[in-house]
This record gives sequence, C-alpha cells and structure tokens, in this order.
Amino acid sequence: MASTIEAERPVGAGERHGQRSAAGARPVRAGVVAGTFLGSKLASLLGLLPVGVWTVNHLWDNLAALRGGAAWERAVTEHSSPATQAVTLAVVLVPLLLHSGWGLARLPRTRVPRHVGRFASLRHGLHRLSALGLLLFLGAHLWLALIRPRLLEGGPEPFEHLAHQMRFHLPTLIVYVLGVLGTAYHLANGLQAVGVGWGLRFGRGTMSRLSLTSGAAFVVLLAMGWTAVWALWRAGGG
Repeated sequence: MASTIEAERPVGAGERHGQRSAAGARPVRAGVVAGTFLGSKLASLLGLLPVGVWTVNHLWDNLAALRGGAAWERAVTEHSSPATQAVTLAVVLVPLLLHSGWGLARLPRTRVPRHVGRFASLRHGLHRLSALGLLLFLGAHLWLALIRPRLLEGGPEPFEHLAHQMRFHLPTLIVYVLGVLGTAYHLANGLQAVGVGWGLRFGRGTMSRLSLTSGAAFVVLLAMGWTAVWALWRAGGG
C-alpha cells in the first residue's frame, strides 16, 4: 500500500541525535531514523516482490477459465504437494501481512503536497482508496476461496460453485469486478510509488515514461482480471 506521494516531514539538522527542534520536539535518534527508513523501504518493496509477482501469476492462471472448469482447477487450485502449497502461502501471505500492516499504520500520516498537480493528487487519493478496498476484498477472497473450502469443507473451491455464484449472485460478481479493479490499479500505481518511495531521482522525461508504463500495466492487469471474471460468469450460465 505504498503511496504515490510521500509527504512526511524530513528530519532537519536541528533534530539530529541529542538535539531538539526549535518547537521543542523530542530528539530523534539516528538509529531510529535509519531503522524506520529501511523498514519503510522494505515494506513498500514487498508490495511488488513477491506479492505483486504472485498476483500477476494468479491473474494469468485464472484465465484458464476460458478453457473450462478442469483447466481452471488445474491452474488455480491444484498443487503438486501439501508442502508446496504451504511454502507458497508463506512466501505470499507473510509479505502481504507485513505490507498491509505498514500501509495501515502510515495511512493517516501521508499527505499530498500542495505544489503537486491535480492528476498526481488524484492518483494518490485513488491509491489510498484502493488500498482500503483491497483489504476488504482480500479478506473475503481468502475466506471464500481458501480458508472455508480447504479447512471447513475438506477441499478446494469447485469451479462450478464459483461460476454459479458469478452468474446468479450479483454481490459476488460486483465484489470481484471491483476487487480486480482495485488490485490492478494498486499494483500498477505501485510501480511508480516504489520508485518515488525509495528516493530515486527521476528526470521529467523518465517520470513521464514511468507513468506511461504504470498506465499500461493497469490496462493489462485489468484486462486479464476482468476477462477471467467474464469467463467464470459465462461458464455459470452453461
């Protein structure tokens, strides 16, 4: 949930180790600042690696719905062994939890600087909104597609059940349509957000190209996700 624009106040010369600011603020220790800096950069990077990579792969796997239920179940719900499944979940869910916790903790503190344009301000606001929506979507998705079927029902979610829900249960269809939209935007916008958050210096031309790359990634991810949703919806009617 890295923000597109970071507006936290930097530590000034008068707030170094053992000193106080003119306003009488508490001293900021160099070790704490360094730890916070590194922790923030690591947490933002986790949104792309490995969570972002896995998300792209998951969207791609769901396109198997175009080839029918058996192909979808092989691509999405089958694993070579329980150990492989456990390792995959650990590699994805642990970074996801760390990234989500970091994002929620800093969400009230990030602001849009007044000097930025309206488009950048809009992107920042949408990034934060998509982060909150994603938390709700992921919670529901993990429960319905992973936890409940595997732990309570003894097996993966059947293709026929999901397809039927997509076709005949409007709230399910709406949740997936909006969830894919939020996922595509948050991940695509995060490409630029991570670069800015890491303090990389970009020229105007580079920023323009990065914005175009982010926009193209959004279109591709959205097309993949909505195509899979459409394939599931179509299968539910057959």
